[in-house]
Amino acid sequence: MAKEAKRATKKVAAIRPPTIVRPTPAKEASCRRPTDEQIRLRAHQIFLARNGAPGDELSDWTQAERELLEELAK
Repeated sequence: MAKEAKRATKKVAAIRPPTIVRPTPAKEASCRRPTDEQIRLRAHQIFLARNGAPGDELSDWTQAERELLEELAK
C-alpha cells in the first residue's frame, strides 16, 4: 500500500506546467502582418486609382500587401 502511494506521488511530481514563450519586441514586430481585410481594402484603392480599369487582380493584391508590410516595418 505504501508503495502505491509513493508511485502516485512521483507521477504527480513529474508533471510540470507548460512553459510560456513570449516574443521579444523585435520578434513581435517582425511577426505582424496585415490582415486579409486590410489587403483587400488597399487593393481596392489601387483598383480605384486607375479609374476602375481592368487590370491584374493578383498584382493589385501583392502591391497592396507589400505596401502594408512596409508601413508595419516602420
